[in-house]
Amino acid sequence: MERIGDTIKKLTEKKGFQELYNEMKAEILSNQEVQQFLKENEGQITSSMIDRSLGKLYEFINQSKNCEHCASLEGCRNIIPGYEPELVLNRNGIDVHYVPCKTKILDLERKRAESLIQCIHIPKEILKASMSEVTIDTPNRLKAVQKAEEFIEQYELGDFQKGFYFYGPFGTGKTYLLGAIANELAAKKISSIIVYVPELIREMKQSIHENTVNEKIEMLKKAPILMFDDIGAETVSSWVRDEILGPILQFRMLEKLPTFFSSNFDLNELEHHLSYTQRGEEEKVKAGRIIERIRYLAEPLLIDGSNKRR
Repeated sequence: MERIGDTIKKLTEKKGFQELYNEMKAEILSNQEVQQFLKENEGQITSSMIDRSLGKLYEFINQSKNCEHCASLEGCRNIIPGYEPELVLNRNGIDVHYVPCKTKILDLERKRAESLIQCIHIPKEILKASMSEVTIDTPNRLKAVQKAEEFIEQYELGDFQKGFYFYGPFGTGKTYLLGAIANELAAKKISSIIVYVPELIREMKQSIHENTVNEKIEMLKKAPILMFDDIGAETVSSWVRDEILGPILQFRMLEKLPTFFSSNFDLNELEHHLSYTQRGEEEKVKAGRIIERIRYLAEPLLIDGSNKRR
């Protein structure tokens, strides 16, 4: 936007100052929004106030309102990108006050929602996941989406509802569906943590030397919504199963905190996977305890269909 001083400088080279002043004043006062403001504040605004405020009025009429002349937030033409002007009265005259435009408000809301979702070793693209864009190409996927939408609609903080254990082949959109649920909950101001289990386990092992294992376990225990992505893809050790997963799931079961899972295994296959440690030890009872907690916390739902990664 060209400032009034620059405009005056250019035009005074061609016209006399008074002629220029009169033309500019006529242009400003013919603006419908300015006329509406003057009408709404009739009796409070004098001619001298208008004369003193022509610069501010010119600033106002030459900027975009309601984003009508801006293609995007990045392409905003206003003096303060993302903010549109509104006219206000002060003791000395008419001034311009800037407020967030509708595009800026939507951007701020999106960022607030993203801040409620903590992704641990999950691609940031998951923050763009949307229930409206989940592919529904099989009856099982339709059932899973319907169940997810029911959870989102009905869940309120403090009320226990079972989460879901999404299982099925590679690439069928299980992680995407977790992200979409997290985004919808964030819109309701409900925070969540999504964690990629194999990488979490690697990090936990490193944290032993840093003395931060308990701190990380406590964070996962107490998350309002916790989502374990790709459980079963990790190498099993008794320490991971009994000292990491077990305490987290036990706490969440006792405190009735919704928990979600995704896996390539169904629950019977996951139990078999958890029964055998990397040392070849068979511990079916301990694996069964983990599965019992998962069954309490989450309803199993098959996610099948075509591989969305191809």
